[in-house]
Amino acid sequence: MQLLETAQGVVHYRLDGAEDVPVMVMLNSLGTDLRIWDDLVERLTPSWRVLRYDLRGHGLTPATPGPYSMELLASDLLALLDALGIDRFALCGLSIGGMIALQVAAHAQGRVTHLALCDTTMKMPEPAMWHERARQARDEGLEAMADAAIERWFTPAVRRTPFAAGVRTMVARTSAEGYAACCEAIAAMDLELLAQKVEAPTRVFVGEHDPATPVAAADAICKAIPQAELTVMPGLYHLACIERPDLFLPAMERFLSP
Repeated sequence: MQLLETAQGVVHYRLDGAEDVPVMVMLNSLGTDLRIWDDLVERLTPSWRVLRYDLRGHGLTPATPGPYSMELLASDLLALLDALGIDRFALCGLSIGGMIALQVAAHAQGRVTHLALCDTTMKMPEPAMWHERARQARDEGLEAMADAAIERWFTPAVRRTPFAAGVRTMVARTSAEGYAACCEAIAAMDLELLAQKVEAPTRVFVGEHDPATPVAAADAICKAIPQAELTVMPGLYHLACIERPDLFLPAMERFLSP
């Protein structure tokens, strides 16, 4: 286990790959931890040094009392990067990880070499739903919410696999306070003006049938960020890049190539 106390608190992270290659930071989705990227890291590490970490209240990173904000979650990542002595890096964020990545890319423009945003959005149309989800997490726990998450994230065929069962367990074991406070950060988020400040080359990925952050949300990001391009992954849901890394990684590698 790699645990580090930064200026923002204790964080669990993993850093894989050689020291003489560029750094890629991979930010996981709400209710998951850094293990969600395991299959992709193997493919990336020959060319990239991959940094993953658990958000507050996810995986082995302790929860702190909410509410959180997107600014706070972004400052957590920057504190970790500073503590590790990493100045320049690419960002790949999934769902809330994409929201945090977008926040970081807008505020640390000179440090971000590439930005990949996966199944994410700049603003949620129904903040009240996220406050209700936060309440449910605190009152009922994540076990009561895990099945619904799997239905939003994966196609019907994958929902019946051992892989989905493992992801469901990951969700169910997430800290209720960490999950709820992240929901509150999503409810309050509005990144539309910040997105216009992003200077890094950007690729936006989205599952064709994503019910949480649909293609329209991905298209809006591309219109807001000057250098952004869109890749729609056919037939997939919210965790498109996790369900089909065989489709996602070749597109990512083309985007990252000089």
